[in-house]
Amino acid sequence: MHGETRNVSSAGVLFRSGATLRIGEPVEYLITLPTTPSPGVNTRLRCVGKVVRFAKETEVAATLERYEFVR
Repeated sequence: MHGETRNVSSAGVLFRSGATLRIGEPVEYLITLPTTPSPGVNTRLRCVGKVVRFAKETEVAATLERYEFVR
């Protein structure tokens, strides 16, 4: 499933997704951050958390409990 990150903090993330999720459900998500002006060079984080709330119709807020860098 694909989504679009709306907001990221040290405690969690708000993203837009068409997936059906429930509050308390574990979720794994991948965040790609640009790191240099060179095309194609990015930092990717694999994150694990839990769904904590919904905003609007398609926005999901989830905690950030654990993460690891992905090559």
